[in-house]
Amino acid sequence: MLVGYMRVSTEGDRQVLDLQRDALLAAGVDERHLYEDHASGSRGDRAGLTKALAFLRSGDCLVVWKLDRLGRSLPHLLATVNELKKRGIAFRSLTEQMDTTTPQGEFLFHVFGALAQFERSLTQERVLAGLAAALRRGRRGGRPAAIDAEKLTAIVAALDGGTTKATVCRTFGIKRSTLIDSLARIGWSAGLKVRGDIGDTTTATNRTTARRAVRPAHGST
Repeated sequence: MLVGYMRVSTEGDRQVLDLQRDALLAAGVDERHLYEDHASGSRGDRAGLTKALAFLRSGDCLVVWKLDRLGRSLPHLLATVNELKKRGIAFRSLTEQMDTTTPQGEFLFHVFGALAQFERSLTQERVLAGLAAALRRGRRGGRPAAIDAEKLTAIVAALDGGTTKATVCRTFGIKRSTLIDSLARIGWSAGLKVRGDIGDTTTATNRTTARRAVRPAHGST
């Protein structure tokens, strides 16, 4: 059975929807087996697509007018078609003449898969190169600190003075998880004061370990 899927971004794209409908009907899709969405391709929660995928059974074929009608991105498209293949369902795109039931269509699908993998590799390479360049200039990647240095200094002073973490969270308007993460980042623990710059990457725990390493053993002269 052929099952058709159509998508337009807005209600105003009626002409485009009619174009897709005519193409799918001409390809042999029954009017009763057409599903449609009026939604951006970037959305993952498309009701029409969900219904179409649920209706399909092993031996059926999902047909679209163009590849971009189905996938919101190349990785999403490949993941969707791979999931269909696992269920024994074929896929056909009329414009690109991709048909996974033919050797040529299967080959084209694998080419798209290789291109997607190549794109991911390039993206990863650019990210790593950017982080390395930033590190050479003294900048660190990752998310910015949830608590700025000035506020964190005041928080540490309050905790060192005996204020509880619960009170600190209420006073400074921060979540307990944020407080715990920020304290771990600077190596603060109860009863152990952090000296020096709050942003110092040398933790208090490391400094304590170093002091223990040079402390004479018990009973030594």
